[in-house]
Amino acid sequence: MKSVCLYFQIHQPFRLRTYRFFDIGKNHDYFDDYANRFIMQQVAEKCYLPANTLLLDLIESLGKNFKVSFSISGMALDQFELYAPKVLDSFKELADTGCVEFLTETHAHSLVSLKSKSEFINQVKIHAGRIESLFGQKPVTFRNTELIYSNEIGDMVFDMGYRTMITEGAKHILGWKSNNRMYCSATSPKLKLLLKNFQLSDDIAFRFSEQRWNEWPLTAEKYVGWLSSIDSKDEVINLFMDYETFGEHQWEETGIFDFLKAFPPLLIKKTKMRFRTPAELSSKLQPVSPLQVPYPISWADEERDLTAWLGNELQDEAFSKLYDIEDKVLTLNDPDILQQWRYLQTSDHFYYMCTKWFSDGIVHRYFNPYTSPYDAFINYMNVLSDFTLVVEDKYAAIPKDKTPVKRKNLKHKTL
Repeated sequence: MKSVCLYFQIHQPFRLRTYRFFDIGKNHDYFDDYANRFIMQQVAEKCYLPANTLLLDLIESLGKNFKVSFSISGMALDQFELYAPKVLDSFKELADTGCVEFLTETHAHSLVSLKSKSEFINQVKIHAGRIESLFGQKPVTFRNTELIYSNEIGDMVFDMGYRTMITEGAKHILGWKSNNRMYCSATSPKLKLLLKNFQLSDDIAFRFSEQRWNEWPLTAEKYVGWLSSIDSKDEVINLFMDYETFGEHQWEETGIFDFLKAFPPLLIKKTKMRFRTPAELSSKLQPVSPLQVPYPISWADEERDLTAWLGNELQDEAFSKLYDIEDKVLTLNDPDILQQWRYLQTSDHFYYMCTKWFSDGIVHRYFNPYTSPYDAFINYMNVLSDFTLVVEDKYAAIPKDKTPVKRKNLKHKTL
């Protein structure tokens, strides 16, 4: 019997305020509290609250036949607590049903798995602890930021005790293989891998309201028909997407909530397929083969690589400068400094600096609050310059016998 794994990613960055060169050394207030509060409360009203209510109704009517999974970044959890506590309460209600699995990821929704093993482990532990304390679940499935995965990252995840990870079903990795099967890491074979079916996921996340799409309008009946037509030998269809798809990226007027309300009961009624969480699938399915991923993949853009975040000199310089101060930040052991440093690690800051204006340019412009990648870079580097000065001043005041041993950074293969 085929399964459907419905997984949603929830994330909101702490956005930077406009920070000019003349602020360096004078103003240490980096984040735009007004924008963060406004956007979070707006998305809560348009997406999180109505979508959670809808899912709760589906669970109450369909019972254990309907299950979903979430990964909520630490940045989003922080903003729920600060700006939208009702959203957090609604997720706790979903957790209490027993039909929702919460995954773990990097606390800062960062790219740290590409740079620092020790900080990567720290962020995963922090996030897992928060999920357990908030929702009463100890996470057993791992989802890296932006679905980034490689053999090396898989090894680190396995060493932390996780036995299941979700990532992208990238064509250049799979070749002729189906993304509707369970795989395993080539270097840590006991780590099982669930791969996103990007075609069917993006039909909802990106193409649902596109009237020029030859399949518009997308109805629940049509979509269930597509799922039913998939090869009977395939075992699981992984539908991974941003939760903001519902009500924010695809507005309520498009019929997206009606689709979400109709799709699960129709699938259960018309087919033998059932909804399963990653943890359930991990216990039921065996890998059909190892997956060799020497270079990091992601779920972004046509290339499914790292170039959305680390594809030009602006991004590379900002990323390098941020982690140059890692040892000093950790040595200070100052909660406020550590929190700011982790907020600055969020992948969105580097995404805004992307200069890809070709096949995926529209997507990048949609999510970018800056007028250009260069404006994003300048603003970020102004903030980072001031933050570095603060760190250096505090670090200089520490007795020399307490300075740290240099850490060895990860050296990932890149294309």
